[in-house]
Amino acid sequence: MNQPEKYTNESNRPFPSTARGLIRTAVAGIVGLCLAKLVLCVLTVTMPTRFEPTSSVPLMRTSVAQEVAADAPADAAAAPAGEAAPAAAAVAPADAAAKDASKAKAPETKAKTKSYFTWFIESSGLIGLLILTLSILFVARVCQLFVEYRIEIAVPHALLDRIQNHLAQSEYREVYQILQNDPSILAKLLVVGITELPAGKDQARDTMERYAESLQVDMEKRISLLSVLGTLGPMIGLLGTLKGMIASFSVIAMSDTQMKASEVAGGISEALLLTFEGVGLSVPAIWFYSVFRNRVMTIMTTASYEADRFLRQFADQINQQQTGQ
Repeated sequence: MNQPEKYTNESNRPFPSTARGLIRTAVAGIVGLCLAKLVLCVLTVTMPTRFEPTSSVPLMRTSVAQEVAADAPADAAAAPAGEAAPAAAAVAPADAAAKDASKAKAPETKAKTKSYFTWFIESSGLIGLLILTLSILFVARVCQLFVEYRIEIAVPHALLDRIQNHLAQSEYREVYQILQNDPSILAKLLVVGITELPAGKDQARDTMERYAESLQVDMEKRISLLSVLGTLGPMIGLLGTLKGMIASFSVIAMSDTQMKASEVAGGISEALLLTFEGVGLSVPAIWFYSVFRNRVMTIMTTASYEADRFLRQFADQINQQQTGQ
């Protein structure tokens, strides 16, 4: 049997950078951005609008006019008929003035109306934009890992069937060429093991095992971004919390006259919103990190077992053939 070459070509390196991976990442990022916009639109539709508190002067005038109008009949019954007419005439202008003031105040109240979406954008600010960017990156990486980290991709059954058929016909070179052209983890491990077979079966198995560990390290590096996002999310939210609380207490400290409750509540709502956004990024990132870490361990265990089993079968058949000759 002709000994195969060393595995030094670019295609055998773990996870080569190809245009297909970049395209998948870009598509996943676009999908994540669309999902984020969809969530914002749903929140905008479902949440009620937010109104600023209006002045109570027109309401006070209306209530006073109603009280005067209620007392007018009793006074008119007790007083002479000549005095009842001036009292009713005095109530009518006051009521009309109150209605005019309410109509004049209505446009101002409508102008101060602010939608939930506008408040959400203004309160989030630059920190919210940073969290949104990290969320898009998180969704893109999760979609990419779901596509690539699968048992069917790492240990394809079709590949096992093909090399088993060629091995049964003693076509060793064809087996090696098939493994060399396949990008799966199983094929990479078997290429390393078959290449080291001239040094002995034990040496080949040991080399293949160490190479499997290096592949596992590379796979875990790709999911480490999820762990980083899970740690950074609460920290960025805490930064927004501090910013909002400083804004609220600065209003209290710098107001010489009576302060407005809306200004203080604005800073507090900003702090709570940014904290919610940070935690909303952190919780799914930590969960998906655990999911993909377990998946990496499952993939590498299965691939190492199948590669070791085929390598022993490959070496035993070669030894039997050489002994028979």
